Amino acid sequence: MRERILAVVVVNYGSSDLLSSNLVATHEAASDATIIVVDNRSTDAERQRLTTLSRAHGWHLVAMDDNAGFGAGANAGAAEALSRGATDLLVLNPDARIDRRSIELLSSATADGWTVAAPVVTDPHGHIWFAGSDLYLDDGATRGRRRRTEHPGARLMEWLSGACLWIPRAVWEQVDGFADDYFLYWEDVDFSRRALDAGARLVVVEDARAIHDEGATHRAQGQRPEAKSALYYYFNIRNRMLFAAAHLEPSDLRRWQRTAPANAWQVLLRGGRRQFVQRPGVLAAAARGLRDGRRIAHAAQPKARR
Repeated sequence: MRERILAVVVVNYGSSDLLSSNLVATHEAASDATIIVVDNRSTDAERQRLTTLSRAHGWHLVAMDDNAGFGAGANAGAAEALSRGATDLLVLNPDARIDRRSIELLSSATADGWTVAAPVVTDPHGHIWFAGSDLYLDDGATRGRRRRTEHPGARLMEWLSGACLWIPRAVWEQVDGFADDYFLYWEDVDFSRRALDAGARLVVVEDARAIHDEGATHRAQGQRPEAKSALYYYFNIRNRMLFAAAHLEPSDLRRWQRTAPANAWQVLLRGGRRQFVQRPGVLAAAARGLRDGRRIAHAAQPKARR
């Protein structure tokens, strides 16, 4: 049996306080793992805090010159991990943690070297945040896997969340990592699609658990727990069409264009209705996402897959 070397890859942007709790706990659970922290530059003070934290815990810091986004950051971290001999990557959010038993379960599930796996992800109170997701190819909606019975006959593509994602080296190298043109959001959907196209298997390990304290990020930024940033809305709405342009048939791309406004409204509602009064800028961000998504789709039409 081949020796397996795990590397945990975390992309940081102004989240050193979260790493001091979550990543420290994960490192204790995976004491043999190599820890790679990629710092997408925010401030000099944050860079110094992260440098000190990494030295104290024996983490390997990859210091980016600017904020390159999640995909580019994860790719830089993976390159560092693979250069150190990693056979498996565990991509983990700064606001997430995972225990030893769950790491062992993910390791067992991916032993064939060609399976990508994710745990069930909960919030700190045990409420399920992710337990498998589907992309509906008819209109571009995303829903939890457990809602499949509500949509019989729908064309689906399963995808795994990048909040906590185990990727064997062979799969990573075959699909060439994350696409870096998404910047934020939908990279995991795109990666899942390309992994499936390469013949990999995607699984949710039901007995494995990760805790994702998404509200901690918002609290650190002085926002309500349910709040979403303008960047969240912009990139979620824009990147839906970026994915469509890259992967869909022309007829499906046109269908996604028609459903873009309704889909954007559903994305906006994730932050609640009060935000429209308190933070009207989110509507402008959504409008920009729709505009740029239309431009991407229009540019892709002549070269869409046939």
